[in-house]
Amino acid sequence: MSRWWIYQKERFPVFAHGPLIAAFSACAVAFSSMLRGAAPPQWQSYLTAFGVCLLMFFQLRIADEFKDREEDARWRPYRPVPRGLVKLSELRVVFIIAALLQIALVLAHDFRLLLVLAAAWTYFTLMSVEFFCRDWLKARPVVYLLTHMGIMPLVDFFGTACEWLPRGASAPSGLGWFLTASFFNGIVIEIGRKLRQPADEEEGVETYSRLWGKSGGAAVWLAAMSATLGCAAMAAARIGFVLPVLTALGSVLAIALIILPRYLRGQLPGKRIESLTGLWTLTLYLMLGIVPLWLRG
Repeated sequence: MSRWWIYQKERFPVFAHGPLIAAFSACAVAFSSMLRGAAPPQWQSYLTAFGVCLLMFFQLRIADEFKDREEDARWRPYRPVPRGLVKLSELRVVFIIAALLQIALVLAHDFRLLLVLAAAWTYFTLMSVEFFCRDWLKARPVVYLLTHMGIMPLVDFFGTACEWLPRGASAPSGLGWFLTASFFNGIVIEIGRKLRQPADEEEGVETYSRLWGKSGGAAVWLAAMSATLGCAAMAAARIGFVLPVLTALGSVLAIALIILPRYLRGQLPGKRIESLTGLWTLTLYLMLGIVPLWLRG
């Protein structure tokens, strides 16, 4: 059991990812109810959304282990699979167990959610096989990034469905801006965790600071944050919460603008950018879902 604890600590730290995924899933449920002017969501909606989303992101990590097994064996032998801590065959079993748990959660809440989950699984499967054009995508990093971020709004849409579908309603109008904000925030997360200083770059590890240079990577990261902010403001307008969202996200964006010059001068490690990305994500989902619903009592 200890080796699985080590695995999660290295590859999917639950105590780091858990709060972000909880905010992500709870926001989807809460935003949907406010958008519809409905009664506060039931606890089952939150539980199902969180459980399925947590397991989905864990499955994405497992899929990466299979997808990157050759590169990891060559360039990253220190990772759990290449060094023999866990086997791919064991991870396959864990993946299947996670899928069965997702199905159980869905059936316990509303069997119709299986259709929404199936849509996310279908896209997930295409991602896992690199849309059958791995070499083509690898040669086009921007297209690779955009196609792989498509999973974010799909998982978020499932979270909203946990609220409206069991209540016999249809998807509320106005979800588009919310889902688009989730898409751009996925880009913020992906770039933010792959901005490094030259001394921290690893051979065989693709980072955006290596692809575009530190300044280029930082500029795209800021652009993605700005796009997320704009979409979040449009989504917040649908629930009458624009000013608080702009204030909260604008404050985090201001911090980013303050610290980026230090990163560009080599005085700040990329890990700080990743940490700020986590704060940005937590702020986004708290302000679009949990906080406004709580204030409404």
